[in-house]
Amino acid sequence: MRYCPECGGDMSYAIATKHHICKSCGLSLTQQELYELREKLRPNLETAEEKKQKQRSDYLKWWLSKKK
Repeated sequence: MRYCPECGGDMSYAIATKHHICKSCGLSLTQQELYELREKLRPNLETAEEKKQKQRSDYLKWWLSKKK
């Protein structure tokens, strides 16, 4: 069973329109839209140190790419 990312209600799948529709609030989303919305609403679990390390790594990749 899928749950609505907006209100938490049950969602049903309409084969005719290929949309997931919330039984509570009426939100209608395609499979891709539902996935993207859930990813957007998912809490970021990276710690501050992990974010800092990723920024350093990204900067180093950028800096090294300019040296070629």
